[in-house]
Amino acid sequence: MLTLYGMGSPNILKVVLALEELGLDYEARHVAVVAGEQFEPAFQALNPFGKVPVLVDGETVLFESGAILIYLAEREGRLLPASGPARYEVIKWLMAQMASVGPILGQLNHLSMMPADLAPYALDRFRNAGMRIYRALEGRAASSPWMGGADYSIADAAIWPWVRYLTGHGLKWEDYPALAAWRAKVAERPATAKAEAAMARFAPADVSSGQSATTEQFDRFFDRSRPGPKPDYSFLQR
Repeated sequence: MLTLYGMGSPNILKVVLALEELGLDYEARHVAVVAGEQFEPAFQALNPFGKVPVLVDGETVLFESGAILIYLAEREGRLLPASGPARYEVIKWLMAQMASVGPILGQLNHLSMMPADLAPYALDRFRNAGMRIYRALEGRAASSPWMGGADYSIADAAIWPWVRYLTGHGLKWEDYPALAAWRAKVAERPATAKAEAAMARFAPADVSSGQSATTEQFDRFFDRSRPGPKPDYSFLQR
């Protein structure tokens, strides 16, 4: 039995999408990251960086969502071509998500949930970088059936959870028609609905953890050396 440690976040959804597409049985274990559970010795033994997701498959322990996606695809022989140019096309777009899409949009999310006057330079920088990311993804969606090429792959699973922030970042789907069509196509897959249902089971624990968190716990979670505001998630409702 596979064990997935996580909570409600795009990087967890990436892995759950792959697990459901591959039809694998797994146990999901919630990690209360705001409360600092990822810093406890038992979890640090799994990932010294103190981050989710972590996947345990017998004696194999994996962290970093991209590495987990490659492992699952190779384990099952699906969602990643075995060799040749098609394989590296998928890996290229998977790495683009790991290196650019996730980090840049993730920082934009963080800054968007803080007071606008807290760090205007940083917010402006990551907003502009985020717009560049969305333009690149629109171009890819316009030129390829799937992000990784001819077929659905772990590249699609990696990118799809992140583009759903587009309206929260102040953009309109009608301005990104190819990306909107790709997003809808992924959403229509049966495995996507199963993944969404699986992720919903994390929600109550996430809400409880966030509501009960102290200022000190939020500061530790956000790697702040001085007290800061609690996040305002209302930007996600746009």
